[in-house]
Amino acid sequence: MKKTKVGWSAGLAACLAMMAMDALAAEITRYVVLVDGTRQAGHQVVTTGDDGVTHVDFIFKDNGRGPELKETFTLAPDHTLATYQVTGSSTFGAPVDESFKRQGGQATWKSTSDQGEQSVSGTAMYAPLGGSPAMASVSLGALAKRPDGKLPLIPGGTLSARKITEVEVKRGQDTRRVQLMALTGIGLVPQFVWATTDAEPRLFAAIVPGWMQLIEDGWNENAAALEQRQKQAEGEFLSGLNTRVAHPLAGTTLIRNARLFDSAKATLGPASDVLVKNGRIVSIKAAGGRAAKADQVVDAANRVLLPGLFDMHGHVGRWDGGLNLAAGVTTVRDMGNDNATLQQIIGEEKAGTLLTSRIVAAGFLEGESPMSARNGFVIKTLDEAKKAVDWYASHGYVQVKIYNSFPKDLLRETTAYAHSKGLRVSGHVPAFMRARDVVEQGYDEIQHINQVLLNFLVDDTTDTRTLQRFYLPAEKVADLDFDGPAVQDFIALLAKHKTVVDPTLATFDFLRQRAGEMSQAYAAVAPHMPPDIQRGLRSAEMKIPDEATAERYNRSYAKMIEFVGRMHRAGVPIVAGTDAIPGFTLQRELELYVQAGMTPGEALQSATWTAAKVSRVLDDRGTIEVGKRADLVLIDGDPVANIADIRKVALVVKGDVAYYPSEIDEALGIKPFAAPVTVSRTGR
Repeated sequence: MKKTKVGWSAGLAACLAMMAMDALAAEITRYVVLVDGTRQAGHQVVTTGDDGVTHVDFIFKDNGRGPELKETFTLAPDHTLATYQVTGSSTFGAPVDESFKRQGGQATWKSTSDQGEQSVSGTAMYAPLGGSPAMASVSLGALAKRPDGKLPLIPGGTLSARKITEVEVKRGQDTRRVQLMALTGIGLVPQFVWATTDAEPRLFAAIVPGWMQLIEDGWNENAAALEQRQKQAEGEFLSGLNTRVAHPLAGTTLIRNARLFDSAKATLGPASDVLVKNGRIVSIKAAGGRAAKADQVVDAANRVLLPGLFDMHGHVGRWDGGLNLAAGVTTVRDMGNDNATLQQIIGEEKAGTLLTSRIVAAGFLEGESPMSARNGFVIKTLDEAKKAVDWYASHGYVQVKIYNSFPKDLLRETTAYAHSKGLRVSGHVPAFMRARDVVEQGYDEIQHINQVLLNFLVDDTTDTRTLQRFYLPAEKVADLDFDGPAVQDFIALLAKHKTVVDPTLATFDFLRQRAGEMSQAYAAVAPHMPPDIQRGLRSAEMKIPDEATAERYNRSYAKMIEFVGRMHRAGVPIVAGTDAIPGFTLQRELELYVQAGMTPGEALQSATWTAAKVSRVLDDRGTIEVGKRADLVLIDGDPVANIADIRKVALVVKGDVAYYPSEIDEALGIKPFAAPVTVSRTGR
């Protein structure tokens, strides 16, 4: 029947009325995601209907990438998940598709990387692999119903929460009390979230200090104060951890009968006795002679003693120190951070209150664009770039790192100005440029193997601020002719300029990892990890739709490793960095250098002598010599013969403090890799 105008109007009115009723019935909570304290980079909308079904729309985009998730779930009477479904894409574009259901005493789940079923009794909470921050609300609500404050997890583990503090927030004339909660049992470190103080608390804000703030919409102006209070609470927690695992070395300490790695020559020397006083090496003598008197003694029992390792590509957070020190990393070069956050960490490290490595600072310098990363300084003009360089120079930074959106027309003059201030220049290759261009315009160093190889894969219109900077190398490096003139000429250019390359090979393992496969970057350490970490290591980041694509991406990754070996043999300096999980990634990075053709000694050299030289601290550390800092790592094995032994760290000395990696690992829920070699008092 033909509808009249009146009929359409009546229908529309009825539809609008129904929508209004639905809106009244639904409970909607909106959140905004901020970076740099002000710029909105995403949102989270949580809608719960009167049918008990909750829908979550979460999106976060920063630095040209980020997840997009759609969640649907229902809750059981104990507030745990009864059903759960999430779809969307991960940070780098991999599909996310995960579901869970509990019926009585049987739980089943399936994701793109795993599936399983489990018999359960009583309260138990499913821990999604790819969930949104809204899952914190579910966990908080379920924990509130547990008298013991502990929540069993599916597939395994136990979640607990501890209230840290409570504060008042304001929105105009409205006020509200919110509480800072520390959640433990998922991941290696506590997760801090701000929650409401209702009988059934829910998420109010989730903050990663110095980077991201997710907060309930309308209450944005409270984010900075909440972040500051959270940083204070985290500092108190970390100070306590440092007190528990640090062993101060008062007076003199003798490390007896250790085989010393000569990092300048990349060889292993004879057994020696090393005497340490006030955090410095004061003597080195052949083992077996008359031992020096000391207040403490370490019997190395012919184990290998290395200079403290450098991670040349970190983005230091306050929670990274434990993983780094347990792996023998005593110095980290920070390659881009929130300036205020990094200055705070540097201050805490110098004061000895934070469990962390020493820091070499590289200042972050980015150009303004919709895809800018918001660390450090984001500039539009040459004058702004110069002022940023001046700030970094005056604050003790050794170099600047230029990023993807930096204006290419300003690059040459900015590089020259940084050099005039005594700073090195490194970074990504800005969009619409090639690696050859930045070398010719003064770069001292290039970060990441993909940035190097994009030299052969882009033209003047390729926007490498997008995910193309990952997908192009994965797709096309497999077919590059490394013996051809274009590649050979470029390697020769790098060698001629002594351009340092920080390839972060281990990080780029994600280019080839398929859903369900164990990440090869962490396969060797996965059995030592908590169950939820092991499960997460099987999650993919890239969209790899079929076997043919997987085979191609694998070949591309293998050729990236090969290219590092070719650069090394040509005389291009290589330094070992991570840009991923601290500690473990560096160990894998060194393994990959050996796979690329370096000797184990040369790989170790890249993370000691070469790193110290590039960081301009070789006069202070990087070798085991009299007068240098006592940053030392004792290995229960021989990494000069078998690089995999680098994981068997038995003792770490950072100046005048000793750390037993087994103690740190156990505090983080990790099964230790070696028995500790302890410091003994002599009774002198």
